[in-house]
Amino acid sequence: MRIFNFIWCFLFIIFAALQYNDPDPYIWMPIYLYAAVLCYLAAKKQFFPKAYFWGIFLYLIYAGYLLLLRHNILDWFEHHHVNDIVEHMKADKPWIEETREFGGLLILVIVLGLDWIQATRLKNHRRS
Repeated sequence: MRIFNFIWCFLFIIFAALQYNDPDPYIWMPIYLYAAVLCYLAAKKQFFPKAYFWGIFLYLIYAGYLLLLRHNILDWFEHHHVNDIVEHMKADKPWIEETREFGGLLILVIVLGLDWIQATRLKNHRRS
């Protein structure tokens, strides 16, 4: 898990830096940097289950908002092809940017979820 967390820490820092040119970097840079800090701490064997919980909780709420309330992601699922979101970097259609954001949130949830599981296992192992 240590190498896993160092890799994701590095990737999340890169993802945050790439948000500089995004229309809403003030939202996405903290989102990715929060996860980067938690991954760094996990790589150093410092786990904070409450921080994982709140990160996952907020990321899932935002993902639900993108999926259910903005309707652009559902529109992409129903009417467009997968290659629309990866064939070029320019997000010239509204569903492209929001689908990519949704995917980023899912990656964040998975990584923090794995760290949360690891933290819970270590906590239970220390008790026994």
